[in-house]
Formats: sequence, C-alpha cells, structure tokens
Amino acid sequence: MSLAEEIEAALGEKVAATRQLPGGDLGGAALVTLADGREIVAKHGRLVAREGAMLRAIATTGAPVPQVLYIGGELLAMEFISVDGRAGWDSMAEGLRLLHTPQAGPYGWSTDYAFGSVTIQNDPLEDWPQFWAERRLLPFCEHISGALAARIENLARRTPDLLPQRPPAALLHGDLWSGNVLFNRGRLAALIDPASYYGDREVDFAMLQVFGSPPAAFFAASELPPGWRERVPVYQLWPMLVHLRLFGSGYRARVEDLLDACGV
Repeated sequence: MSLAEEIEAALGEKVAATRQLPGGDLGGAALVTLADGREIVAKHGRLVAREGAMLRAIATTGAPVPQVLYIGGELLAMEFISVDGRAGWDSMAEGLRLLHTPQAGPYGWSTDYAFGSVTIQNDPLEDWPQFWAERRLLPFCEHISGALAARIENLARRTPDLLPQRPPAALLHGDLWSGNVLFNRGRLAALIDPASYYGDREVDFAMLQVFGSPPAAFFAASELPPGWRERVPVYQLWPMLVHLRLFGSGYRARVEDLLDACGV
C-alpha cells in the first residue's frame, strides 16, 4: 500500500499530492495535500507511534506542537505548521516554561526510542546523575576506541559531583536543536521531532546551544539555576556521541573538546 493509500484509508480523505519534506540526516516527512486543499504532514516508520505519544504528551503541557491527527501501524499524520523563520525567543522561553513544568515520578520514559540505529535508553531511574551516566554516556563506550571510552567512563563516575542529584523532573523535548523549533510571525509556532523523556530541564537548554545559540535575553528570561553554564558540556556530550556514532570521526574532536570542558 502506498503512503497516499494509507492516508486515505486512515483519514477517509482523498490525497491530491505528496512531496518529501527536508528532514535532516535521519529522514523526514511528507507534505500531503488532501483533495479538499488541506495540507497535513505524514511520517512512516517503526517508531512513529512513540513519536505521536510524545507529541501528545507535550501538547498536554500547553507547549505548541503539531496536532496529531492519526496514529496507526507505521503511520503518523499531523497538522502542517506554517513558518516564516522570524524568531520570537520570548515566546520560546514561555513555551519551555510550560513544557518543563515539574512532574512527579522518576527520570526516563515508558519506552526506549532511537536516532536512526542508535537506541535511546529510557528505563526509569530515581537518581538523575545515575540516569545520565547509565542511559546517556556509558552505552557508547562499547562502540568507540579504548582511550575515548575510558574518558567517558571517568566522566560517568563523576556525574554525582557534576550534576544535581534530584532536579525537578521536567518533560523534555529531548532533541531541541534549532531545526526542531518552528517560528512564525515572531512567535514559537511548534516544537517538532521530539525524543522526549523526563529529566533535568537544562538538557534542552544545552541542546539549543549545540549548533549556535539563542540570544542572552532568552536565557535570562528562562531563569536557569546557578551553575547551569558549567553543566552544559556534560549535557552536550550525549548528542555529540550520537553524531560520532551515526556520522563518524568528523565529530571526534568535538567530543574530545567537550570532555576537556568537563575536566576529564
């Protein structure tokens, strides 16, 4: 069954056209025009139901995400969000304030997720430094050279000294780089492509600085706790380890620089 046929069966609407949207290095989505002129976005894959559940969880906080229209099998259909790229960082700060409202419960998520072939381990833990060490750092050691793995293992042992033990458990976007933040008319229009779990909200702020950085006023408005800048390298190391694993040695120097910044 083609994607158009799946959408027609799921939504009960005829499809007039489909075209692939840019989706970064790990695949993208299709823009689907229905016969009545409406546009929606469709994704197809083995983990789309988990993505849809994450989008719905984010929506319950009040932070803007595309409305999920259908989840079934390997199909996710959602609202199309118009964008013009004119940033509005005040509204971004407010969106993250809603998203990061403290929650009860452990750190992690009910299911694992993945970036391509890299599994994101989410088994819940009550101790945040232990979660970061065991779920985000140590899984990479078996895939990299001995010297680099030894430095990561050293950092993992030091996470109780570098990270807060019990920060408020916030719902995280989990992959909050600039490409997953949509702006329109100077306001935050939607957060897309989540890899959500519960954790320290500083993780999302660190991710926002991996490829560039928002303005200083955004961080001031976000009222981050003392010492957050010192923790940025610890939190940025995980996405860079993902890039090293997926895309190769071109990211090794960035990983080593972050380990230097972490003091290991």
